[in-house]
Amino acid sequence: MEPIATVETDPAGGVAEMLRETSVATVSAILLRRGFRHQCLSGVRAIEPGGGVMAGPAYTLRFIPAREDVDTMAWLARPDNVQRRAVEECPPGAVLVIDAGSTRAASAGDLMARRLRVRGCAGMVTDGGFRDTAGIAAAGLPAYQRESAPCASPAALHPVDVGLPIGCAGVAIYPGDIVMGDADGVVAIPADIAAEVACEAVAAASYEDYAAERIDRGASLFDMFPASEASLEAFRLWQEANG
Repeated sequence: MEPIATVETDPAGGVAEMLRETSVATVSAILLRRGFRHQCLSGVRAIEPGGGVMAGPAYTLRFIPAREDVDTMAWLARPDNVQRRAVEECPPGAVLVIDAGSTRAASAGDLMARRLRVRGCAGMVTDGGFRDTAGIAAAGLPAYQRESAPCASPAALHPVDVGLPIGCAGVAIYPGDIVMGDADGVVAIPADIAAEVACEAVAAASYEDYAAERIDRGASLFDMFPASEASLEAFRLWQEANG
């Protein structure tokens, strides 16, 4: 089956850069207001929670369960191995998103993470697990998983395709959807609304900073959250006064 789309680096221009100024929590709230209730990947967390915000278009890899007569360490070394192909073909700026569905074996390891980082990719996400997680953290590539999986992938996983729609941690991911991660977890933004969501998120993050400052000074939560016409007007005046 051929990929349905070619993923280009940040096809919406500065969307990823804008999202890196915000948070998964803010973006998920904006998606909820737009009617998207299930865009956060369930149970997926950062290997290094203090690593900042990851954002980029999804490049997808799908596994199925392994079978003993197919999946061997020798097969892993073959040049047509789809897992290695995904690492070499994931575009710069993109996030490798992996549908594994199992933590019995690793979706990837530290050498693959290093290769993705050197190639300029934004990160990797799996609903399974990674191996060599200390090495992945040292490599500096943002990586999100359910739990560590020390066994090599042929023990339980067989890679079958790249560049197709997948399900990852209960969320439909289409190639080119914008995937964002931080210390809270990972959220997927449909590609056709990603630019609008990013603009709204930047504005919302600015208001949240203002609201936090006001609450620190004694303002009531009822006055600041959710934002009201009065609080938004006060915020506008505050912005004018503070440049």
